[in-house]
Amino acid sequence: MNDPTHSLPGAPGHGGDLTGAAERFGVPAGGWLDLSTGINPFPYPDTEFDPELLRRLPTAGDLTAALSAARAHYGVPGGAGIIAVPGTQAALQALPHMRGHSSIAVLGPTYSEHAHTWRAGGHDVAETGELDALAGADVAVLVNPNNPDGRRIEPGRIMALAARGDAANWTIVDEAFADPEPGLSVVGETGAGGLLVLRSMGKFFGLAGMRIGFVIGAPELTNDIAARLGPWTVGGAVLTIAARALADTGWIAETRRLLADKRAGLEAVLQGAGFTIIGGTDLFILAERADAGAVYDRLGRAGILARDFEDHPTWLRFGLPGHDGNLARLKSALSSL
Repeated sequence: MNDPTHSLPGAPGHGGDLTGAAERFGVPAGGWLDLSTGINPFPYPDTEFDPELLRRLPTAGDLTAALSAARAHYGVPGGAGIIAVPGTQAALQALPHMRGHSSIAVLGPTYSEHAHTWRAGGHDVAETGELDALAGADVAVLVNPNNPDGRRIEPGRIMALAARGDAANWTIVDEAFADPEPGLSVVGETGAGGLLVLRSMGKFFGLAGMRIGFVIGAPELTNDIAARLGPWTVGGAVLTIAARALADTGWIAETRRLLADKRAGLEAVLQGAGFTIIGGTDLFILAERADAGAVYDRLGRAGILARDFEDHPTWLRFGLPGHDGNLARLKSALSSL
């Protein structure tokens, strides 16, 4: 993938690297319009907190409040374990070290860190485009809805996969983009066996900088992850804001409606510019055009950062532009190509 990146050697590139983009394209006079991520451009607004939270360690009460709100929002069964992590990436780093050498099957193309972390952990990793091909692996990994193409897997098919073998066979479902479509979630089926679900507050809630996510599954698995990460993984201020956001049902419902509307507007602009829509979610659109590489560069020079893919050179992924002025800016830049 061709994102400018300053990550560790051998690590995948990611969107959102405005420092690298500025090195490549220069700093735009009008500021960056960053469409290279799938982060909600209308973030949760009520982020005030007591400054004392920055001066003390997080308490059990801070954590309990956030976990209780997360249980209610995600629909976590009473018998399932749930832990807060400093972004679900932290869980991805820990999971490969929780078992001996294993066969890992990742449903792709998808978020590259899944395969990368398992390979880095010394496991045998195969990437496949067929869900049924995951059944023979010790660990099956999928993202639902998928990043970058928005592919959706019905919960019943996921549960059939999770029922294979025994608790030693893990099924890891990354639901980072599932908040706009709660009916896709399999959180309600967790609690026993090897099913683990990852949830993020960075995407739908637009709070990526807070670095908080949740892992849900059988208590013995979530407890193992928590023990490996150690105490105080998420600060008190972050836990307080997370608890408030997860419990704000009015904002959540309105944001689901808003994002669906903004997605439709973005699709119309991209189709009008000659792109074919491959798929997406209410947080991003994957589109195809034969000269996508040239479009990426032209947009970059205009101060608009999209997400390109080295292994799929005709693809570009666009996050939601936010307010109508940003959508107009994108439309104008595309019309000048």
